[in-house]
Amino acid sequence: MLSTWVVAPTCLPLVRRRCHVCGSDRFRASGKFRVNANHKLIDAWLLVLCTSCGATAKLTLLERANVRSVRPELLDRLHDNDLGLTAELLQDPVVRRRNRIALDWDDAWRLDTGGSDHLDREVIDVSVRFAARIPVRPVRLIAEGCRLSRAEVERLVAEGKLVSAVRLGGRLSGDFTFTLKR
Repeated sequence: MLSTWVVAPTCLPLVRRRCHVCGSDRFRASGKFRVNANHKLIDAWLLVLCTSCGATAKLTLLERANVRSVRPELLDRLHDNDLGLTAELLQDPVVRRRNRIALDWDDAWRLDTGGSDHLDREVIDVSVRFAARIPVRPVRLIAEGCRLSRAEVERLVAEGKLVSAVRLGGRLSGDFTFTLKR
């Protein structure tokens, strides 16, 4: 029987970027946007706050864009400081590349296994689904979901009792499946 596990965000991730005031490298998203229009051109930023000193930094979303080229729904969400839009934009690789930022997902996600009835079975088939692009080591997920140590999971991989079509050694942020034979 195939079990489904879900890796879901619990809050917004921290933004990794150097603070120009104190030198810290962690910011939290405030959920607020700054929009500035100059005639037919518009600029928009996401405001982030330093976790150490509270200094504000701006992440560029729109730069000198023609107002008519921006979808009205997006403008409404920017003006309403939509928290869902904040989460979407932090996940956007174009925004992250443009602002030279990375996301820190430590303590910002949880694993929902749907109960512990799978732990007593001899063979476990699991499909892991990601609700957001959260980079996590599969070994950590399997250890947490099966209530094993990471060393035990790595030993099971080496013995061939834990198999998957994806490489379990690095970080993944996409759906995968695995089979565990005890």
